[in-house]
Amino acid sequence: MRRYATLKLAVALAGAGLAQPVLAQAPSGCENMQKLLQERQSIVQGLNASSKSKRKLTPQQACSTLGRLVNNGNATLKFATANQDWCQIPPSFIDGMKADNEKAATIRNQACNAVKQHAAMQRRAQQQAQQQSANPFGGSDSLTGGPMRVPQGAL
Repeated sequence: MRRYATLKLAVALAGAGLAQPVLAQAPSGCENMQKLLQERQSIVQGLNASSKSKRKLTPQQACSTLGRLVNNGNATLKFATANQDWCQIPPSFIDGMKADNEKAATIRNQACNAVKQHAAMQRRAQQQAQQQSANPFGGSDSLTGGPMRVPQGAL
């Protein structure tokens, strides 16, 4: 499900590359927008390539890659809103970028939560394994529930 959503997001974000011809004739000072969009396009192409390959993204890789995508989207939105008039950026582009960035943030949060849950499950499994290996007989004091005690004093 997440892989399908990632592919769907990547295809939706590929539309951001269509705005490049509009910005090609933009006044000086707008080159930063081109760089941000090219970086975004390369991230999306990486996501598309990984969704089509046999080795799918792990949750850690998805969290990292989608984090870069969201950070790029935030920077692009910040630049686009600040320079909308000067660079002649259409409002529809900014609205579409906001929607795409929100989708990417949602999917990133899901991937990062999966990483956190996986790490927590591994920690619990390690703790249980350590507790079981601490007592080779596997038992405990049945009355108090604590560890077995060795009798003190002379026998």
